[in-house]
Amino acid sequence: MDQQRILTILLNYRTPEMTLQAAAAALREMENLPGELLIIDNGSGDGSYEQIRAQAEARGWLASGCLRVIAAPVNGGFGAGMNIGIKAGLSDGSAPEFYYLLNSDAFVQGRTIRTLRDFLLEHPGAGLAGSYVRGTDGTPHRTAFRFPSIAGEFEASVRTGMFTRLLKPWVVAMDLPQAELQVDWTAGASLMIRREAAAAVGGFDETFFLYFEETDLCRRAARAGWRTHYVPASEIAHVGSASTGMKAWQRTPHYWFDSRRHYFVKHHGHAYAAAATLARAAGSLIYGLRRLIQNKPQADPPYFLRDLILYSLRAMAAPRPEPSQETRPPSSLAKEPK
Repeated sequence: MDQQRILTILLNYRTPEMTLQAAAAALREMENLPGELLIIDNGSGDGSYEQIRAQAEARGWLASGCLRVIAAPVNGGFGAGMNIGIKAGLSDGSAPEFYYLLNSDAFVQGRTIRTLRDFLLEHPGAGLAGSYVRGTDGTPHRTAFRFPSIAGEFEASVRTGMFTRLLKPWVVAMDLPQAELQVDWTAGASLMIRREAAAAVGGFDETFFLYFEETDLCRRAARAGWRTHYVPASEIAHVGSASTGMKAWQRTPHYWFDSRRHYFVKHHGHAYAAAATLARAAGSLIYGLRRLIQNKPQADPPYFLRDLILYSLRAMAAPRPEPSQETRPPSSLAKEPK
């Protein structure tokens, strides 16, 4: 019988101490699991690679053969970094049976990795499985999602109970499931992917720098016949936005708008993408009116609506290539074991 090996891929961007903590927790879990841990420094350029490698050597991780550290030449984003790990495979050059993607600010909790692997072993049609995520303060994070849509964009921006109830089938962030559930997509902070599913979709689309890359991956996997599941028995503690600084955004970065537009155009076409933006803007305007009347708190980063409209107008004026289902995967995935 196959060993059912797991390659845990841990992506670092300028958080070396936190990455080492996440690696230590993952290695403790993997002591009795076949596989390896691969840390990729995603073009940090701040000495992170050297610091992580030195600490890994000092702790005996490198000599044990259970861990490798790779430096990406540039920061191509989350998907590009993970593709490097998928392409690298195990230290013997073969592909594992499972890839486990783990954020540098995510800490496994005892049987996180084994639970996801066992779930995929027990459910042959499941290609991807994600964990229950809680903050380090114990606050649950909603990480079971539906695919974005025009109705979902409106609901997310209008932030009004009446519309949420009316549009419930399209609300992107689902109520926290208490049991295992098939979902459209789940967060990449703790995500296990079957080798065959990874091969079927060719890895991440590297056009996405950050955000929407997991959404796109799960959507392409679904089209290839692979299900995505949320598995709450698998748990991680997650700091959240440690590398991206999302919680402290003073303006929404350009790459978020790029990723959002690429997702909608790629999967639905230009007209649908424009309608989704109109729905988001309409919802934001309604919520803005409620803020004036009811003293509601600011929910989006400053100037979000203005930035969304200006970005969309510039994008509409630019040349419009036909939407493509093609991705920019690694040049080849690691070879399957002989």
